Amino acid sequence: MKNLIIIASLLLSLPILAQTKVVKKNAVKANNFGITYSLPKTSLIINAEVTKVTCKAGPYYKYAEKYLGVKDVITEDKVYYELGKITLDNKGIPDTDNTYIVEFKGGTVAPYAYLTEEGLLCSINAEYTPEESATEAARKKGQAPAKATDASVFSEELLMAGSTAKQAEVAAKQIYRIRESRLNILTGEADNLPPDGEAMKLVIQQLEEQEKALTNLFVGVKTKETSDYEVSLVPFDNLEKEVLFRFSDQLGIVDADDLGGAPVYMDLKATERAPELDPKEAEKKEKMMKGIVYNVPGKASIEISMNKKSLYKGEVQITQFGSREGLAPVMFEDKKAPVKVLFYPETGAIKQIIQ
Repeated sequence: MKNLIIIASLLLSLPILAQTKVVKKNAVKANNFGITYSLPKTSLIINAEVTKVTCKAGPYYKYAEKYLGVKDVITEDKVYYELGKITLDNKGIPDTDNTYIVEFKGGTVAPYAYLTEEGLLCSINAEYTPEESATEAARKKGQAPAKATDASVFSEELLMAGSTAKQAEVAAKQIYRIRESRLNILTGEADNLPPDGEAMKLVIQQLEEQEKALTNLFVGVKTKETSDYEVSLVPFDNLEKEVLFRFSDQLGIVDADDLGGAPVYMDLKATERAPELDPKEAEKKEKMMKGIVYNVPGKASIEISMNKKSLYKGEVQITQFGSREGLAPVMFEDKKAPVKVLFYPETGAIKQIIQ
């Protein structure tokens, strides 16, 4: 565990995360024309979508095939979990070891910069609008729960029926009557047709809801509740079969050290890494680096798997595998052609230079 930091959390069902907030900082005389910012280090956010499935058997499930010709029905009450989509986001967190103060000259054409609330650099001399991450976008989608049986479908005839077998027979007859009524309305053969299209639509909808509720008495009801489990990981080297968490069909997601679930592994391998400098070379480079310091991140391939099945595969930029370079303040001293620079706040890399 020396090569990473892991933080895990179970989020409420389908929350919506706020986008990255940015603040404008002005380089003015009051602060010696200076801007303080931090370079980020990479924190990988792994999000697992987990669905809790609750199955409730209908009281007449034994008669579903006999009266409705349906074989695939819920025969017992049970709860199980499904592991859904795995997404991964590259999030920059401030690297306290790499915080800088940039002091521009009084005539410098770089009067402002945009920083995140954590102090990560977004832009110099340019407006900045945060982009929505893949995880944030995924969480905005909703899922309508299955509708349980409404007690209003229990007619007097159904309630007065003595045995369960007789009740099932009555319920099945009600279903066929509803289907016949709907067909008569659609074909125009009903004695009392709805007066207009909207009224017909409403009547058909009510009939379908009644049929569904009665059918649930035979086939049962399945409801689904989706939540997100999030793991934050800060890598400093390659990882092999690192256990992010464990998953069980009966328990859902459990802790990494809970043997009640199957392990979900991450393999991370550097594909682009800056050459290591010896202490003297590193010190010399640090002294020469002036102005706007930015990151040139490295890259790594990532695969997340469970039971030898791949759940996620991709490539991501890792600042810890890269290097730091500098933009000289002289770039911003041309008043006729002010330079604008946009950065990726999650990596600290340059996105665009506009002259």
